[in-house]
Amino acid sequence: MGDGKQTRDEEFQSFMVGRWPRLMRTAFLLTGEQHAAEDLVQSTLEQVYTAWRRVGAADDPEAYVRRVMINAHARKHRRRLREFLAPKDDSGLVREVADTGDRIAQADDRSALLKALAQLPARQREAVVLRYWEDLTETQAAEAMGCSVGTVKSSAAKGIAKLRAIPALAETVTHERRK
Repeated sequence: MGDGKQTRDEEFQSFMVGRWPRLMRTAFLLTGEQHAAEDLVQSTLEQVYTAWRRVGAADDPEAYVRRVMINAHARKHRRRLREFLAPKDDSGLVREVADTGDRIAQADDRSALLKALAQLPARQREAVVLRYWEDLTETQAAEAMGCSVGTVKSSAAKGIAKLRAIPALAETVTHERRK
């Protein structure tokens, strides 16, 4: 009996170690803050561990875990807990246009993107993150979000349209095209 638990623990540990970076990236893009992302992944893995027998036997354990994480994030958002994706006021800062290979420029671009993601409603942010960062199909994203494919399509389209309308991102894209 102890051998079965040890085997499950080893399977879970192997799964967790192999998927941690990807889960952290997804959680960070959903929450926008390192500590919140760590909390989200840890609470997700805690839930998954208690049900590992069922999760490990699933056709796609990673999709199962992703769904648990999306649900946990959605519950947090429904409780209206505030997510801090970026400082609200940086109007006093002067922006320089740097070379695209410059690490500082990449950090600025990332900051602009995180601020832009922060402006999206949670459902649109989830759809954009799952479709474009996780590179999931519309069907996989719909399964992860617990909605229809049409909802994923419309949420992602609306989210991308809002991102395109943000001037800071438009400047980044325009600057990239000139190079």
